[in-house]
Amino acid sequence: MVRHGDLRMIVMKFGGSSIADAEKVRRAVGLVAEARERAPVVVVSAHGKTTDQLLESARRASLGTIDTSVITGYHQKLLSDLDLEPTLCDDLFDRLQGFIRGVSLIRELTPRTIDQILAFGEQCSTRIVAACMRSQGLPGVAVNSFEIGLETDSRHGAATPLPGIDASLASHLRKIEGIAVVTGFLGKDASGSITTLGRSGSDYTASIVGAALGVEEIQIWTDVSGVMTCDPSVDPRARSLARLSFEEASELAYYGAEVLHPATLVPAIRKGIPVRVLNTMHPADSGSIILPESALTESAAKSIVYKEDVCLITIASARLMSAVEILSRAFGILSDSGIGVHMATTSEATVSLVTDRDYDEQVVSQAMNRLAGLGTAQIYREQAIVCVIGEELKGKVRILEEIFAALGSNGIKARMVSQSATEINIAVLIRNAEIATAVTSLHELILAVPQSLRGERR
Repeated sequence: MVRHGDLRMIVMKFGGSSIADAEKVRRAVGLVAEARERAPVVVVSAHGKTTDQLLESARRASLGTIDTSVITGYHQKLLSDLDLEPTLCDDLFDRLQGFIRGVSLIRELTPRTIDQILAFGEQCSTRIVAACMRSQGLPGVAVNSFEIGLETDSRHGAATPLPGIDASLASHLRKIEGIAVVTGFLGKDASGSITTLGRSGSDYTASIVGAALGVEEIQIWTDVSGVMTCDPSVDPRARSLARLSFEEASELAYYGAEVLHPATLVPAIRKGIPVRVLNTMHPADSGSIILPESALTESAAKSIVYKEDVCLITIASARLMSAVEILSRAFGILSDSGIGVHMATTSEATVSLVTDRDYDEQVVSQAMNRLAGLGTAQIYREQAIVCVIGEELKGKVRILEEIFAALGSNGIKARMVSQSATEINIAVLIRNAEIATAVTSLHELILAVPQSLRGERR
């Protein structure tokens, strides 16, 4: 079904929430049927919360408890509700049980083993979705991405695809007679071990596959109508953005927008392929399209996003060590500890670093002990980054004043501020407890389009 050189070819990726039950699976299959003339390649996540359930079963097994009943029961009900062959995934269930039993025996759970266990989710979903497609008259073919050339490094849990895999992926996919239903999230390293691309990595898979095939468009089908102006669960006034640039979307993903995996856009950018975010439950909604170039709006910015549960680390040198030296050594220590840094600011002999997430107390404690050798080191947990993003920010002289005023009027003091060199984002560090108030007040700012910001440029 994959056609070489057909500019109407598309990739359709369906997330876990979009195929969480029988009704949603049938709905997704219906969308594929409607797009059949565009030679779709389908990429799927694990059904519903299966990945979380697999991880929990693995952790419990490491403590001696063997139980996969929730996972097998959920998939067996799906098969029954879809009137599919009840034994379709039995061999996968048996292999999963074997892995879980092995973990319980050695009481050890390595990143490599976790990847092997998590892989069962996508392997089940591809079989079920492909079988449902066949029951509806579509030639669905379940395909494991790790068997068709999606090769990665060996960084289990956050693997990176190897360069030069496009030709092999495209060649394998073009040989498939039917509509390929590909496992998202999964790859394989040089030793043959299954790897995972990080949480929400199915988006990344869709982009990798789309780039390899040179498709017309990559569609991300989810449970929201595109990229929103803010989290609608925080402010119900949130609305979808019709269009944004690759750069804006990349910043949104980096600073916490859950609708896209942070790495999703890299292959699409490389090939200049549009990415469209659509709502499975409301397919008539136009959603959001992500293109190389942005379209300016009348708003002060496009979106407000946030990343919660990060840590602020401050280091002040008692020996007047230069900020450059402190920063260099601090990055080395944190890298050795496996701690990522999201933001950094410096003064003459002080640096402030914001981690990309929270970390285990033992990991943090060991890192802080080493950082204390550089000066007075302190850590503040339960922090959050709130970021205002949009091409509209460029050249706006008074935007920082507007942001501080919006936060200050609600009693929120930013502990740290950062703006990108491209001027399309402004990030502030606040406390977790202030997220809702901060997001709502800043969302009000971009919805209101203050007169002082209209057309103002340096």
